[in-house]
This record gives sequence, structure tokens and C-alpha cells, in this order.
Amino acid sequence: MEQNVGKNDKTIRLVVAIVIAIFILIGVVQGAWAWILGVIAVYLAVTNVISYCPLYKVLKISTNSTKEKEPNKDKGTK
Repeated sequence: MEQNVGKNDKTIRLVVAIVIAIFILIGVVQGAWAWILGVIAVYLAVTNVISYCPLYKVLKISTNSTKEKEPNKDKGTK
């Protein structure tokens, strides 16, 4: 899988997932909305960890910069 989620995107996904989880845990969101937002939070957390978003693949979006995709060629090559 090619990584298509960049650093800033990963940070935003993690923060949103944590905020949703807190809202569910303290009871701000309940019932069906809690389940829906919970699934979204899990999706955001998983895509954050694996740096790959299937929805981005379908929409042909990538927030991962080319600098992050390519390994550093300066290390150990002389």
C-alpha cells in the first residue's frame, strides 16, 4: 500500500478521533450518533496508524509529500 496520508493530516485525524472518543465517553453524544461517530473515530485512528486512506485512493488524493515517500539518498551513499 502506498502511503497517502501526510504528517499534518495524520495529526488532524488523531486529534479528531480523540475528541470524538472523549465526547462519547463523557456522554455528550449518545445513542445512534455515538455509534456513527465511534465508527468514524476508529476509521480515523486506523488510517492514522497505517498512513493509508482508502477514500483518498478512490478520490485520487494524497496529502503525503514526495519528500516523505522517497528514502533519504544522502545516508550511506558515497
